[in-house]
Amino acid sequence: MLPLWLIIALPLLGFVITGLVGAKLPKPAAGAIASLCVGAAFVVALLNIMGGVPEKATSQLVYHWMAIGNFKVDIALLLDRLSAVMILIITGIGFLIHVYSIGYMAHDHNDLEGTRYARFFSYLNLFIAFMALLVLADNYLAMFVGWEGVGLCSYFLIGFWFEREDAAEASKKAFIVNRIGDFGFLLGMMLIFLAVGSLNYQEVFAKVGDLDAGTVGALGGVTLITLLLALGAAGKSAQIPLYTWLPDAMAGPTPVSALIHAATMVTAGVYMCARSFPLFEASPSTKLIICGVGALTAFFAGLTALAHTDIKKVLAYSTVSQLGFMFMAIGAGAYSIAIFHVFTHAFFKACLFLGAGSVIHALHGEQDMRKMGGLAKSMKTTNLTFMLSGLALAGAVPFAGFFSKDEIIGSVFAAGNAAGTNGIYAVFGSIGLITALITAIYTGRQYSQVFLGESRFKNDSHETDEHNHEGEHHGQAHESPAVMTLPLIILAIGAVFAGFLGFPHLPGVPDSLHAFANFLAPVFEVEGAQRTEHEANLVLLLIGALLGWGGWLYGRGLGLKQAGRAFLPEGSGIWSLDNLYSRTVVKLGYAMSIALRWIDENIVDGIVNGLGLLVGQSAASLRLTQTAYVRNYALVMAVGGAMILAYFWSS
Repeated sequence: MLPLWLIIALPLLGFVITGLVGAKLPKPAAGAIASLCVGAAFVVALLNIMGGVPEKATSQLVYHWMAIGNFKVDIALLLDRLSAVMILIITGIGFLIHVYSIGYMAHDHNDLEGTRYARFFSYLNLFIAFMALLVLADNYLAMFVGWEGVGLCSYFLIGFWFEREDAAEASKKAFIVNRIGDFGFLLGMMLIFLAVGSLNYQEVFAKVGDLDAGTVGALGGVTLITLLLALGAAGKSAQIPLYTWLPDAMAGPTPVSALIHAATMVTAGVYMCARSFPLFEASPSTKLIICGVGALTAFFAGLTALAHTDIKKVLAYSTVSQLGFMFMAIGAGAYSIAIFHVFTHAFFKACLFLGAGSVIHALHGEQDMRKMGGLAKSMKTTNLTFMLSGLALAGAVPFAGFFSKDEIIGSVFAAGNAAGTNGIYAVFGSIGLITALITAIYTGRQYSQVFLGESRFKNDSHETDEHNHEGEHHGQAHESPAVMTLPLIILAIGAVFAGFLGFPHLPGVPDSLHAFANFLAPVFEVEGAQRTEHEANLVLLLIGALLGWGGWLYGRGLGLKQAGRAFLPEGSGIWSLDNLYSRTVVKLGYAMSIALRWIDENIVDGIVNGLGLLVGQSAASLRLTQTAYVRNYALVMAVGGAMILAYFWSS
């Protein structure tokens, strides 16, 4: 087995090279170096997995990190079947996005000398390195380092075009909102260490019963810990109420949207919950809450996607909605199915984001779908790949999204039977079915507005957009170069065929067709989880097929310009948490900041300044005694001596 640290070190090497000398190289060279480093990490991961991933996890010690009393933490990397799947997604999809970025970022009009081009790829490489650490770490603290690292890189990448106010604000918003979830994650880790005395996964999972004892048990035990961990996951994976940062993050370059918000960073919360499944299995109430939050997130984000006309914003809310499906699976105890949807979603959503980038590239920065149309003729490759990935997102048979989404909905219904709480889980499952229809509608509507009908595009800003090509096509749409379309083709193939690795669990279907679940089965050795995963039924499969195809065709046929706005105006209405936060949290925070500033300036500073003034006045008074006359000093000494003699004489 090759050293696992190479998977982290290779992107780090790319980060150093592109960061130090990338600006001195031609643009394609800097992008090629960064891409090759990530590609090499993918090869290392693939070779290790092809050699056979054992059923039991193997750990490779890199170095002893710290030892403070009884607190000992190592940097050790864990390879099991869960981390194997995740690292292939991260490095494989990451490599394709790096290659795509070589063409996409080549015409940034703000980068006349090529320095920002190299910086962009250095940020991408650093992000891949931190994400690899996150999924390969064998303890919570090392995972948290990767967790915070990807948060930092997302700040850099979302705000890459920092001269734009929306990008600068979005990067700060993403950073701040994620800190709320991270605070919960930190508290959860502290309680775990307080109860178990370790943050190593295997040691923690072996002592789950200790979490309900002692001080931690009095505070709420495993339920409190899992709720705090779930809060951290909700921040990173954009669940209600912490999802508002993700749509705004579309202000960053489109490859960033594909990498961070489709295939890697936003799935970190799902991975953390799946990795911590022994803890969540010990708290059915937390699982129920997670399933409910996931269902509501999926539903409301899907509704919001109906109202938007920005091609990337629709995909952003779609991502939030699909993350909701993943959380529904976690709450139902179907952990391998949650990871299966992470796997299929990585293909079709990355393809959709990159396809949107190809359209934006061709239309000189235009993102409003109402100004598009008719691109199927001039962008044949982008059109085909976008359509196939859209069908996968819509859950149409036999595309990848159908298999994983159908399994999730079936697992939620089955979880109610297994837990004896059929009513509430049936509600969540029904919400999932309705959301599946909504997904198909907004996806079909998006495809029809962008690629069908007559062109509505007019290039009114040749000189200012970031994708300006001097004298090229004179405002007419054109297909993207091969360096951008080749990744689209590969991702579209995955969007079509990846679902067959996890064929639905139906009566009479050979067990060998459940390849994905069988591969992860040794990781999730929980009777309830396995039973839930094997109870999806034919009725749900047929309903999913009808919803997917019917909604897709309906959405295409509508040819909507203002879909969803009748009941969900963009940026307003009761569904807009941004508005709610602006009217409550932001105003309250602003008022508190004014009050705290007054307290700081008038009370805190007043006390400090008052003490300084008192000392100064005292010093000024004492200064009067320093006359420089010896006779005065002698007189004072004589008076003092007399007073001392008088004191002792009287006593």
